[in-house]
Amino acid sequence: MLPARFVTALTAAALTVVVLAGCARTIGVEVAPDAADPKCAEVMLAVPDELGGDLPKVPTDSQATAAWGEPGAAVTMRCGVAPIGPSADCQSVDSGDGTAVDWIVTTDGADTWRFVTYGREPAAEVIVPPAVTENHSTSFIADLAGAVTQVPATKECQ
Repeated sequence: MLPARFVTALTAAALTVVVLAGCARTIGVEVAPDAADPKCAEVMLAVPDELGGDLPKVPTDSQATAAWGEPGAAVTMRCGVAPIGPSADCQSVDSGDGTAVDWIVTTDGADTWRFVTYGREPAAEVIVPPAVTENHSTSFIADLAGAVTQVPATKECQ
């Protein structure tokens, strides 16, 4: 029979591993300047549990943020970023249910895609890293329509 102190220490170690394993999947996302806007709470409550059919939602460490995927290969979203003015990079994305969302779509040249809602304040930003686009198109941005339309559009792409 094992001594009680050994069993207690082993149990404590096992609980520590479980707790740390639960935290390991938290994604660090920088909070947006207007994250405390009440409209962002509505957006975050409406984000889907999965993007693209195989990117599960995972915890983040900041207010008004969401992430899908794995650390180092996650799609991240922030609500409360500054709205962007009119741009030739504006694209209307149909969600498939008749809802369309206008996004300013840019890339940094290293295959990281940035989507910022257009005509909605506060704006939402979605970052898609190269590790995601290796195996996915960015068409899953349409999955976010139900969330970002919680902020009414006041402008549309031209």
